[in-house]
Amino acid sequence: MNKYILGFGNAIEGSINWTWKSICLDVPWYTNYFWGLFVISLLVWLLEIVFPWRKNQSIFRKDFWLDAFYMYFNFFIFSIIISGFYKVIELFFLEFNITVTSLAIFNLDAFPVLGKLLVFFIILDFVQWFTHILLHKLPLLWRFHKIHHSVKEMGFAAHLRYHWMENILYKPLKTIGVMLLGGFEPEQAYIVHFFAIIIGHLNHSNVKITWGPLKYIFNNPVMHLYHHAYTLPEGKYGVNFGISLSIWDYIFKTHYIPESEGKISLGFKGDEKVPSSFFSQLTFGFSKEKQAK
Repeated sequence: MNKYILGFGNAIEGSINWTWKSICLDVPWYTNYFWGLFVISLLVWLLEIVFPWRKNQSIFRKDFWLDAFYMYFNFFIFSIIISGFYKVIELFFLEFNITVTSLAIFNLDAFPVLGKLLVFFIILDFVQWFTHILLHKLPLLWRFHKIHHSVKEMGFAAHLRYHWMENILYKPLKTIGVMLLGGFEPEQAYIVHFFAIIIGHLNHSNVKITWGPLKYIFNNPVMHLYHHAYTLPEGKYGVNFGISLSIWDYIFKTHYIPESEGKISLGFKGDEKVPSSFFSQLTFGFSKEKQAK
């Protein structure tokens, strides 16, 4: 038991120290996600200001500051809190000799660096795409995903506005994805992570980007806006589930882009029942009676 308590404490302390070092610019720039997130957010926000798609939308759109806080809460504060629990789970599995290499089905040792990064990116993106579908299809998970879909005006910061319970689901499934690679996470994985942040911010931004022919590979703001549409095609529980890549939606026929004007209502039926304050949203989803249908 002492091993678990010690592991829990060390993991949280390590996460706090790394975050503080990041804030103080005491870590390599390419692994500094704190200021990296800030710079990416600032650049995409400037794109929204200079090249607004929906010109009637304010620079400080509805829930701008709430979503900005969500970015740092989900990316750093909650990650610190949950790091201790993941360490305990890791130690528990080690008791049964289950390690990150136990589920390995790929051997990437012979791949060049770019090949390793590409496989790493594709597998993690597919895992997230599949998880995203579950968030929409399973009523229990949809309860929490409603927080993300309660956005009424789209902007870059909406990218990381999601209920903390989604962290509980996404991270283990992403870990399984890494385990399939033999526990492999390339040394240059920061390239993949920063690329995913950039694409995610752009997808939620008030900028009209379609990528031309590359739209069949990469997700884009037009495509993702329809993922947040209030009115979905009849019989659909969701469309355009892509995270960084759109190719999964085209392969599995979940794509839907009827036009590109961007003048649509966002949200879902019953979204007025979602509380407006951050602290009220923390507990949203646990009481079935309070849920928007």
